[in-house]
Amino acid sequence: MNDVNNAYAYPSEQPGGGRRKGRLIAGVVAAVLVLAGGAGVTACRSDGSPTARVADAQWAKGITPEWMSAHMGLQLPKTAHSPRAAYETTSRFDTGILTFTLTRAEAEKYLAKYPPDGKWLTPPPSPPAKAPHDFAHLGLPEPETLTTGTRYGDVCPGAPAPTDDPYATSDPQCVTLYAHTYTPTRTRIYLRAHYEPGISPLPKN
Repeated sequence: MNDVNNAYAYPSEQPGGGRRKGRLIAGVVAAVLVLAGGAGVTACRSDGSPTARVADAQWAKGITPEWMSAHMGLQLPKTAHSPRAAYETTSRFDTGILTFTLTRAEAEKYLAKYPPDGKWLTPPPSPPAKAPHDFAHLGLPEPETLTTGTRYGDVCPGAPAPTDDPYATSDPQCVTLYAHTYTPTRTRIYLRAHYEPGISPLPKN
């Protein structure tokens, strides 16, 4: 485990409980944020996640791991340890995050159930700097900073079967999934998705 990973040691855990559309939304978000540079955002990553907070960003209350997993369309395993979730709203886009840990064997089954749209990727040895924000809200490192034992990809639950119809437009919302094997026996799953602002009916408090 490298120095970056050691600097973000995970807290002790207790047992706890459209394919292209996602990319399109992320791309639009990126373009809007770059153009709006002086209005609360200083930079943006290629995947659409900001490196600085939008001025009107607010973390929603009452967000549970169960709600977030259902909103993403990805099952929260019954064997998941320390599941945590959050949802941030802004005037430009919303961001949902979910994380939990599994044994390495359980994680492999989970990843096989939700394969990526393409191949699993591995981060470069020296990834671009990313200001802590999304998962830092949950007391965790940003998954982009974890270069050892990490793979990631876009997971598109409910993706339609391939078709020859050139007019087919049914695209599911995609979720970015990071799997970090931080010990020989345990893997942490990170899930992040961006949504159009105001379209998600949030839990009532």
